[in-house]
Amino acid sequence: MINVERKNSFQLRLTRRLKEETSHNLDVYLFIPGELGLSTQLISEEAFYHSAINVSRTYYSDEYLLPLVHSRLASRNRLGSDSYRLSLSLYAYQYVVAMERTTQMMLVSANKLRHARQEEREENSEVHESANALRDQLNEMIDLSDGILKRLRRNQPSDESLYKYFANIDNYLSWFTEQQLLALVAHMPRGGEFTESRRRFISVCHREDEYRREQEYNAERVMADPTRMSNKMRLLRRLIEHPITLKQQALELGGGEQKAVKALATAVVMACVTLGVLRVREVVGDITALFVLAMALLYAMREVFKDDLRNTLWRLLRKGRPKWRRQYLDPTRNALVGRQLEWFDYKRFASLSDDIQQMRRRTVAQREEMVLHYRSSSRMSPTRFLSGYEHTRETLNLDISMLTRLMNKGKHHIYRLKDGQAVRESVERRHLFNLVVRETGSEDSPYLARWKVVVSRSGIVDVEKVEENTVIKNEVIKNEVIKNEVMKGSN
Repeated sequence: MINVERKNSFQLRLTRRLKEETSHNLDVYLFIPGELGLSTQLISEEAFYHSAINVSRTYYSDEYLLPLVHSRLASRNRLGSDSYRLSLSLYAYQYVVAMERTTQMMLVSANKLRHARQEEREENSEVHESANALRDQLNEMIDLSDGILKRLRRNQPSDESLYKYFANIDNYLSWFTEQQLLALVAHMPRGGEFTESRRRFISVCHREDEYRREQEYNAERVMADPTRMSNKMRLLRRLIEHPITLKQQALELGGGEQKAVKALATAVVMACVTLGVLRVREVVGDITALFVLAMALLYAMREVFKDDLRNTLWRLLRKGRPKWRRQYLDPTRNALVGRQLEWFDYKRFASLSDDIQQMRRRTVAQREEMVLHYRSSSRMSPTRFLSGYEHTRETLNLDISMLTRLMNKGKHHIYRLKDGQAVRESVERRHLFNLVVRETGSEDSPYLARWKVVVSRSGIVDVEKVEENTVIKNEVIKNEVIKNEVMKGSN
């Protein structure tokens, strides 16, 4: 299962959980409108890969209380300080990720509900049901959050060397929870059904603020300055992620082959030039102006065809082969736990496989689309993972800021009727990107889905999932139809 969401104004975040299988494949296709004029001359494949794609992996556990159990064992001197720090960090990280995703979903629902209320002068049954559902989700979220924080604080370690890890994590989770709840309070729809939820959220925020003051986690000068407070919490977030994020060693493939191709192209061109010189010497005879002119022409041809020959041989040799390799290392033991091969190139629609073409639903309007294709094939070694953790969580951040620079600046105006009057409104030009993702290895059957990404020059406007596993469903339906026809024929 893959989740795609808007991380910030210019970044898409793709997350997936990798099961115990040792081999996983991921294909990401981003369809760029042809009117942007994207080509390798504007942005090279290597430049886009290094600037726009960032991949990271962390440990993951389906048993959500397992990290907390490990941390309690460590606090009772049954495990080392490294195990305590790692287990507690994993517990906190999984809570933070879940809280961020839940808050984002709540904010989207709240915005939709607020717009629906503005469009409907009288609240209908659907809007009322949506409001009740959102209220129930908010109450459920605050209950789960309280339970998770209480479990964390139930067993504070007495050892000073362990308490400093606990204090940093507890400090950040308290502040982070307060920030997420305040964001929901600020964007919560106005209405009587949300009054109690808003009051409860504000009460929890006051409680967490008082808790941090009682524990003396932050100095007064830090709490008085929002910038310093934010920077400190950003540092604590990095300290939480560090022990559970797999280290990476990246290597660009084909370095030796590139040198061999360059040497071969030079040898071939020089052999041709030498033969040409000998032939000119036989025809012309003595060194004359004509001989010098012929030599200059031969060397000019050498400079022209040497680069073309080298580039052609290089493309033929590397076509379809991986361009980069990553090695994943355990952050505490520096043990190799997996490898990953990566591809990235620009493609046209005709070169895509049938299932991707069907998922995109090609039309005449998108004839000139450029397709950005990222592919990864990883092989992990769960037996070398940290004891008790056989899963990893992969996060792929895709930065499209380089693509937004290709969009035209400015706004234009449209006219519409409002209350019997013609009103002029300024609108921003937007472009529709399509994101198709295919994954094999993490689930029992291949996963295929498509998202619509609305983008303007100022950033990502909206991300919407529109289709999922259509190809697989169609194949199932097709097989059922064939089976029924066979059964009818046999009868």
